[in-house]
Amino acid sequence: MITVVQKTVKGLPLLELTKAELANESLPLVFFYHGWTGCKEKVLTQGYELAKQNFRVILPDALYHGQRQVGGPADDHFLEFWQIVANSVKEFPILVKAYQDQVGIARQQIGVSGLSMGGITTCALLKIYPQITAAVCLMGSPCPVAFARQLIANLPGMDQLDPKYVDAQLDQLAIIDLSRDPQKIAGRPVHFWHGTADEMVPYQPTRDFYERIKDHSYAAKVTFTTTEKAKHKVSYETTVEMAQKFQKYFK
Repeated sequence: MITVVQKTVKGLPLLELTKAELANESLPLVFFYHGWTGCKEKVLTQGYELAKQNFRVILPDALYHGQRQVGGPADDHFLEFWQIVANSVKEFPILVKAYQDQVGIARQQIGVSGLSMGGITTCALLKIYPQITAAVCLMGSPCPVAFARQLIANLPGMDQLDPKYVDAQLDQLAIIDLSRDPQKIAGRPVHFWHGTADEMVPYQPTRDFYERIKDHSYAAKVTFTTTEKAKHKVSYETTVEMAQKFQKYFK
């Protein structure tokens, strides 16, 4: 049986999933991050599949999402999208330390995954934290600067802004841009999944990133699954593949 416990850890709301008989044991720790306007409860399917692999699974609420909504729905915070991603990156080591102190992390194996905004967060975490063991990015992007440029190009009034100001703002995202420093993968196993008909996070830039790095030694364990004509939705089959990747990585 899989147990789901709603917790607040260091002031941060999350769901923790484990097999009931393993709840008090030291286990590999895997984070799964939800998408834009989502919440931790919306990714319970992914959490269940990961917990079935004998992991302790953490599903956090991102800033302004789920229990952390402030002043209305997450949609109202569209202009703070990148602040939300950066905030999840900042909070990650706080949660890791809390679990290390409370129950321990088996073999220091730490995984990160997520879908959409959560996939973007996954790539950002890989860029920053070498203690991460493995990652799976589902329909996210390792190229936040380029993706942000595409997003803001469609906002009304953007043509009135000084391009130098826009460039300066976007350059602040470089610190979490894996595509600008892909050697930070450093031989770790990383898997990407993306559908070719994704209408929210374009497929091609992520595929191009993979093609650019795949023959380098630091990316020897990077893999990619393409689903033709798939849109911006993670199927159950892809969820199972994600969980099985971690099971293979953490053997």
